[in-house]
Amino acid sequence: MLRIALCDDDKEQRAILSALLRDYLRRPGAPQARLWTFSSGLELLSAVEDKGGFDLYILDVIMPEMSGIQLGKKLRGMGSGGAIVYLSFSREYALDSYEAQAFSYLLRPVQAEDLYQVLDRAVEAMEKHRTACIAVKTKDGSRLLRLDEIQYVELVRRKARYYLSGGEQVESVTLRVPFREAVSALMEDPRFFLCGSSFVVNLYYVIALENGCFLMDGGARLAWARGQAPEARQRWSGYWLDAAREEDL
Repeated sequence: MLRIALCDDDKEQRAILSALLRDYLRRPGAPQARLWTFSSGLELLSAVEDKGGFDLYILDVIMPEMSGIQLGKKLRGMGSGGAIVYLSFSREYALDSYEAQAFSYLLRPVQAEDLYQVLDRAVEAMEKHRTACIAVKTKDGSRLLRLDEIQYVELVRRKARYYLSGGEQVESVTLRVPFREAVSALMEDPRFFLCGSSFVVNLYYVIALENGCFLMDGGARLAWARGQAPEARQRWSGYWLDAAREEDL
């Protein structure tokens, strides 16, 4: 079931968006979902700490105490990978929304059709990410891994070790081909970046770049190869910018 969080300090605007979202979820073919509404960023952050993250966040940009942009950054810092859709009466903050890896940015007053198109694309993107898989040969047989659960892959003693978002590690049999060739299926997906000669990183799980390495959701730090810094920065920022352009940000 899709978990949706709507955060807006304005009661009237919150009611309008809630009605639009509920109408969307009643349409034929709409995903099963549950909607939570929040009147402040602090209230939403508290819910994420208590109940876990949401699949989709719809956030007002201008709110007292904590702006929607600040809220989005805090959610990313907490490891929440849900899609973020920002709402604002101005385009002024559209570029700032990139810093929170926004999925889309809608101008108010929000038109139902515009919102529904963004929601359709968000649901389609989430479903695509959830269902794409690769097969990994292990000592116990072939194992299907969803791409969206792979945080990174490490070359360890001529084996590929897959680190999954739930904390599990899956190790392949001894590789008979170079590491780059062994992970070539991953490299066809724009989420993945070959970091040096021993790591493949899922850019979706990178929460920051610092001191020559990727800081991953969960705390791991993966150093990139010497001279790879410009490409690493470009790929990480470009991944989110390209996603935003695809959704007509």
